[in-house]
Amino acid sequence: MLRDAPEDRDPDALFEFGVVNLDKPPGPSAHQVSAWVRDMVGVEKAAHAGTLDPKVTGCLPVLTGAATRLAPALLEGPKEYVSVLELHADPPANLESVVEEFEGPTYQKPPRKSAVSRRLRVREIYALDVLEVRDRQALLRITCESGTYIRKLCHDLGRALGTGAHMGHLRRTATTPFDDTDLVTLHDLSDALAWYRDEDDTEPPEGDPEAALRDAIQPAERALEHLPSVTVARSAAREIADGAPVYAPGVLEADDADRDALVACYTPDGAAVCLGRLVGDPDADSGTVVDLERVLV
Repeated sequence: MLRDAPEDRDPDALFEFGVVNLDKPPGPSAHQVSAWVRDMVGVEKAAHAGTLDPKVTGCLPVLTGAATRLAPALLEGPKEYVSVLELHADPPANLESVVEEFEGPTYQKPPRKSAVSRRLRVREIYALDVLEVRDRQALLRITCESGTYIRKLCHDLGRALGTGAHMGHLRRTATTPFDDTDLVTLHDLSDALAWYRDEDDTEPPEGDPEAALRDAIQPAERALEHLPSVTVARSAAREIADGAPVYAPGVLEADDADRDALVACYTPDGAAVCLGRLVGDPDADSGTVVDLERVLV
């Protein structure tokens, strides 16, 4: 069955294919927070996109219901963090210039407690800025490739500075395509659900309680905004739902994208149909354009 346009879905449909741009609190694991969202919303499953350690706060998108199939799409883009660099001695005069040298490719070996194999790998630091220095603390803003270990980066910075250092507080401020401008706390979500379901005596928000709910839980298509899009005819979408790849005759429009890029396919009214890899020319008269990775209908 094809979904309605994102703006036309009722709350139950939103719950089953939604995303919460959650402001993760310190303490619980990302897995525990996702389980709380699952139980609060009342769906069978929920999944977070991009693990955060228990002490780390900030941007943690949580996908609900069938939207959990979108999780690979959220591993594609850069991440942004704000971190306190705890120096083990007074900061040297050349702190900012040393920090700037870490922009670009950097070698990292995952820590012993990581969930991946401990082999040397390269991660890209896109931007590294010193926002403030106070006593033996430096506040850093880091924009980096997915999979970068900020704790390891802080350790390496300390060695380069000659002072030694470790990571203090860490907060994720963005994970593509989400950022911290519209974060939702667990309390916000709980209140929005209670207001909508009329479960308690909490004073409703100004305006429409359903609008508050839609601010807290967005259509899952929000998680795909950073990917190139391919628009397919509804007849083609029905074939995709049965496992057929995206054939050229069914393509109505497509963004420019590199071959083998991950793309999101939509119906003309903006409902997500599938994720796949671009393998052919969207302007061709025949042939396969997108090989399926995840069917979303």
